[in-house]
Amino acid sequence: MEKTSVLKEIIEGRKSIFPKSYSAEEIDGEVLNEIINSGNYAPNHKRTKPWRFRTFRNEEKNQLGVKLAEIYKQTCLPQAYLEKKYLDISDKISKTDTIITICVNFSGLLPEWEEIAATSMAVQNMYLTATAYEIGCYWSTPGMIQHVGDYLSLEDNQKCIGFFYLGKVAR
Repeated sequence: MEKTSVLKEIIEGRKSIFPKSYSAEEIDGEVLNEIINSGNYAPNHKRTKPWRFRTFRNEEKNQLGVKLAEIYKQTCLPQAYLEKKYLDISDKISKTDTIITICVNFSGLLPEWEEIAATSMAVQNMYLTATAYEIGCYWSTPGMIQHVGDYLSLEDNQKCIGFFYLGKVAR
């Protein structure tokens, strides 16, 4: 198959696949590293490489789930709070093999939108690589991302813009 045909197939096959469709099977470490490393090849003005990814697996991932559920409970208005949503946060994370936090480091050298765009392109590279390996993934942007800065030890010039969920797809 010609390179362009393979690329076209991967781009057209890329879609968000959610944790309810993941199996309990672990993603191979080399595959995961390749998915993450593909983000480093995203175009970025002045070579700022503004993306900051942190990988959560196993117990660290479960602790993140507890923290996110806690943030939801603390920040949700009482009239909007749903116990089901609170429980779903931990359930979704327990079905996910790996969560990568998607953060941007604003260098001050470029407009913020350029660094967000570069980070988005890095995530798209990871999406495409995950698709090539038949790994399910999706980018989530819950309101809780506004409250994870301290937990992630983000600096003043950094901002979390989402979570990238990954898991092997159940057949």
